Amino acid sequence: MTSVANGVRSSGRKRWTRLIPVAIIVYIISFMDRTNIGFALNGLHKDLGIDAAQQGLAAGIFFIGYLTLQIPGGYLAERWSAKKFVGIMILIWGVLAVLGGFVQNFGQLLVVRFFLGVAEAGIWPAILVLISHWFPAKERARAYAFWMMNIAIASIITAPLSGWILSFSDWRMLFIVEGIFPFVIAAPIWWIFVADRPRDAKWCTAEERAYIEDGLAADAAAEPEHAHASIRSVFANSVVWRLTLVYFLIQIGFYGINIWLPKVVKTITGGSSIEVGFVTAIPYVLAMFGLWYNAKAADKSGRYSTHVLLSMAVGAVALVISVATGNSMPFLAIAFISIAVAGALAYDGPFWAAASRAMPIAVAGTAMGLINAVGNLGGFVGPYVGGFLQDATHGSFLAASVFLAACLLAAGLVMLTLRRRGDRPVSGTGKGVNARPTTNAH
Repeated sequence: MTSVANGVRSSGRKRWTRLIPVAIIVYIISFMDRTNIGFALNGLHKDLGIDAAQQGLAAGIFFIGYLTLQIPGGYLAERWSAKKFVGIMILIWGVLAVLGGFVQNFGQLLVVRFFLGVAEAGIWPAILVLISHWFPAKERARAYAFWMMNIAIASIITAPLSGWILSFSDWRMLFIVEGIFPFVIAAPIWWIFVADRPRDAKWCTAEERAYIEDGLAADAAAEPEHAHASIRSVFANSVVWRLTLVYFLIQIGFYGINIWLPKVVKTITGGSSIEVGFVTAIPYVLAMFGLWYNAKAADKSGRYSTHVLLSMAVGAVALVISVATGNSMPFLAIAFISIAVAGALAYDGPFWAAASRAMPIAVAGTAMGLINAVGNLGGFVGPYVGGFLQDATHGSFLAASVFLAACLLAAGLVMLTLRRRGDRPVSGTGKGVNARPTTNAH
């Protein structure tokens, strides 16, 4: 019996090494094309004559466009095909990323950035849905965290690569070169290696398919009998809107840090473009470890909400300390800003695991699309308010850091109100490790 169980567990591992790495690579390139503007800000200021608030607007308007296909993307991934939807959008976002290198004024930059957001909209919830088709609930926080390492990896790659390109060229070449990656890397591997479900994958063995489908069937059986399956119920569900508020506040903090990080590092170190690129990559190396270990600990304890709060608190405190010590102790400032970025990212696995448990499976794709759509408006607010506060304080990032830290901490506190729905009961409660709580969501 033990050998059979071991064989089943072993048969369930191939998807970890084949499916998720492809999703990671695709989203690395997506994240690169949306955030490389952080390295282009100085060039945009010189060539297009835009101030810090306008720079923040150009970075953040992406997330206005990002609203458009979030809910349709999650819906189409669940009801049609995550593979086909994402595959088509990869090609469209590649065209727009390249066009960013040819803009001639601020208005054109805003238009391109807005439609880049439209093109990338829906990819995130579509991949979340894809993962939910391949990983039972008991593995999902680790699966989400493994995939969401793409954000840290993308930043580790984007920072030195962008700094290197700028060392011999300009922001136009930066957008063009990194905009070609969707065509030569992302699209080919996505179409070749990804399958919507285990039954669609030739590489998925019968044992592995049975292991996955049995786990998913058990999750479905644990659904509360009163769970509603209509899209209308998603919009009427207070749990979904609380998750959306949490995600909104987190994105204010994270993208406020991410977009302005190269400029902050430049101010602290005074280094060249290449040096700034490599130093900017350091926080995301630490973030990879934070993502994995926080998700692993959350899966073990089942207290997903608490692990979101802990990561937010660490990120908030470290961010303010890093900026406050920047001028006098640059090495200490870099250390604390690394901890801040790690905290601002380590929430990901526990948050989406809690979200996937807090709503009926039948509408998970739509609900996660709504959370991502409205929540990512924080990606507009963070960079823009960060730029506005810098203009108002004569270039200082301290006021901006306090604002961003307050948003992170508030997100963690709101997340605690979701413990009854999103956290997993521990073994021995009589419900089982994977049982969903039966408290109704209003």
